[in-house]
Amino acid sequence: MTLVRAKKHLGQHFLTDKNIAAKIVESLRPVNGYNQVLEVGPGMGILSDFLIQKTEYEVSLIDIDTESYEFLQKKYPQLGKRLINADFLEMDFGAFFTGPLAIIGNFPYNISSQILFKVLDNRQQVVEVVGMFQKEVAERCSAKAGSKEYGILSVFLQAYYKVEYLFTVKAGVFNPPPKVLSAVIRLTRNGTLQLDCDEKLFWQVVKAGFNQRRKTLRNALSSLINKEKMTDNAMLDLRAERLTVADFVKLAQDISANR
Repeated sequence: MTLVRAKKHLGQHFLTDKNIAAKIVESLRPVNGYNQVLEVGPGMGILSDFLIQKTEYEVSLIDIDTESYEFLQKKYPQLGKRLINADFLEMDFGAFFTGPLAIIGNFPYNISSQILFKVLDNRQQVVEVVGMFQKEVAERCSAKAGSKEYGILSVFLQAYYKVEYLFTVKAGVFNPPPKVLSAVIRLTRNGTLQLDCDEKLFWQVVKAGFNQRRKTLRNALSSLINKEKMTDNAMLDLRAERLTVADFVKLAQDISANR
């Protein structure tokens, strides 16, 4: 079969190392209660080869690239309708899947944050994610409070998922090689489907706090808080990066109670 050409505008860097591909697939843990696995951006199927061998999985593939889709149709005719030519970011999960789902992929780096927010939007169904990201993004996802990498993505993901940085991947195992290091992370849903606060307010507080991360929260959140009623809240004298997920939940509760 004619090989698929990597397209810069789609952020494609095809993994070529089969040992790493196998390691990524082995990082899935179906003990978390799923058998449906969706691979995003399979390219020429280096991960798919290992996924499809796993008889415990019902594997689906989605790729926006028509050339990849046509290549994979010939390679995996047994997939039928479980090979999808569409944009993952526009996907209606409910139209394709019922019950819990895992997502895996060597994700395009130019839309990695959008992929993670898509996961968050579908956290009721997505119980696990194993994926390759730019190392910098992987570090942000798994960062702890107090570190310079800790930010909006860290808090939102860790509110609903346990985030594990699994291993670093060098540029030489991709075609074409990216100009950055890569890393594989695993997200495992932590059991929290609904935060113990006004979730819309929680998201507003986190975004406002980190969008002005050099300011104390008292100043960064000035449009959200009742300053007269919250003079004694010590968390407001800190910067956003000092607060854990639990702290942000408590702060959202306090803001809501003192409006």
